[in-house]
Amino acid sequence: MKKLITALSAALLAAAAFAQAALPSVEGEVRKIDTETKKITLKHGDIPNLEMTGMTMVFRVKDPELLGKVKPGDKVRFTADKVDGALTVLSIEPEG
Repeated sequence: MKKLITALSAALLAAAAFAQAALPSVEGEVRKIDTETKKITLKHGDIPNLEMTGMTMVFRVKDPELLGKVKPGDKVRFTADKVDGALTVLSIEPEG
């Protein structure tokens, strides 16, 4: 039974990693960072997996450490998806 649980856990982790890797990378610009609420405001292009056109909006971040990688005004590439019903940035990197 323990081996089955270990195998299932490994399969779920692999599936989650694959799903995140399959998300499209989107161009954007950081407008605001709120470390207290763990949110970031991005002006972004279309996000196909969310069927969202380009706009400026607030996202949660999956990992608060992501907020330390960028600052307002930075051009970025990021991935986003719905996590627990909220639009969430899963990865973000400054361009250039």
